[in-house]
Amino acid sequence: MPELVEIKEVGTVKDVRRGIARIEGLTSCINSQMIHFASGAKGIVMGFNEKEVMALVMGDETSVSSGEEVTSRIEPFRVPVGYGYLGRVVNSLAEPMDNRGPVKADDYYPVFREALGVIDRMPVDTPLETGVKIIDLVIPIGRGQRELVIGDRMTGKSTLGLDTIINQKGKDVLCIYCCIGRSQASLMKTVQLFQEYGAMDYTVVVAATGADSANAQYLVPYTACALGEYFMLAGKNVFIVFDDLTRHAWAYRQIALLLERAPGREAYPGDIFYIHSQMMERAGKLKPELGNGTMTFMPIIETIQGDFTGYVPTNLISITDGQIYLSTSLFYEGFKPAIDMGLSVSRVGSKAQHPAIKEVSKMLRLEYVQYRELLKLTRLRTRYSPEVETKLKRGQILTILFAQDKYQPLSVEEEAVMFYAFKIRILDLMLVDDVLLFKANIMGFLDKNYPQVVQKIRETRKLAPDVTEQLDRAIMEFFKRK
Repeated sequence: MPELVEIKEVGTVKDVRRGIARIEGLTSCINSQMIHFASGAKGIVMGFNEKEVMALVMGDETSVSSGEEVTSRIEPFRVPVGYGYLGRVVNSLAEPMDNRGPVKADDYYPVFREALGVIDRMPVDTPLETGVKIIDLVIPIGRGQRELVIGDRMTGKSTLGLDTIINQKGKDVLCIYCCIGRSQASLMKTVQLFQEYGAMDYTVVVAATGADSANAQYLVPYTACALGEYFMLAGKNVFIVFDDLTRHAWAYRQIALLLERAPGREAYPGDIFYIHSQMMERAGKLKPELGNGTMTFMPIIETIQGDFTGYVPTNLISITDGQIYLSTSLFYEGFKPAIDMGLSVSRVGSKAQHPAIKEVSKMLRLEYVQYRELLKLTRLRTRYSPEVETKLKRGQILTILFAQDKYQPLSVEEEAVMFYAFKIRILDLMLVDDVLLFKANIMGFLDKNYPQVVQKIRETRKLAPDVTEQLDRAIMEFFKRK
């Protein structure tokens, strides 16, 4: 048997500063290549010139020192992936952080993998049920879509992602929560929430907190993508929340300035659009020959004082398939989730809605946006025409129906029943207290007295004529018994 020969390149560290190592001797290196320091740390090649190579030190950067030997096998930077990661909390190198021992890897995937081409993909045609009424009805998300969540601090952006993950229980969707630059306390609270709702069984938490280096915060969303791609190529449905990409952009800006790259707008490097678009492009729905897997992205981005015309927010708006805009004023008015339906859009999700949801959601956005405008115009008047009064009443009912507490996602049948009653205008005849009573108790009433109706909507996701006939009867009976 011929003896195997390993070819590797050897260089020397010139100096290390703020997580950036300057190396000489690696004459054949390529960008995004993995290198190994003699101390055991790994690195990623981020740039080079005729004299030296600049590399990010991953892991403990204090372990790397000048004069240290560096080796490279001309291989891309890879992280371990596999089903063993479900239920675990790992760092940017996919190393466990939860003190539960090592994770068995099924394979190793490159973190900067090129996205699959258009020919390998299929149009989005299956809904991702978020359990959030406004999203499912007005701004629907399909499996394989990239939907941006944008808004100021403390307006409920992360809550939408967490609600969606909690709602995937029993829905054949594997979830990845990618924490970028958030506090350790926030991360622990999120993990505790997942454990409380039984979501950790199908979720991987990949985290680089604010206490970690900029290098780790830069790498962590790519690690989440690599883990997601492993599941997607195995034919699974994957949902990833990037919480949030503002801090990822900050980390990359810091790295770029340390690499002495020319700063551009808002001091970001010129390729900030490229790195985010390259990452977002990895989402999609694969064709049946490749397993029919899907990977859905929900990147989160933060704005300052509601200004979504900033450099990074506008980049991400143009890259993704729609955005959910969270309004600070709506939040402080008490309307939660504080989604501004006038500024939110989903460009492909409506093609993937369930027939029952599509039927009851027609004109909801227009009706609600008109109500908000009408509310501003009539704020200083006390007398209205009957037509305006009717519109205000329906808008008020719609506001009640859309309001939803956090971590309480709804099923498709609940959403369909609630908004079917709105569609047939029976709620227009009721007082506000009756609408609140209806919202709180109708599903319990149906489960007890008309379980076959709920079962049929759950199975078919449609409002067939026989179902609507029974629903009409059930809703009338509910109000007679109240």
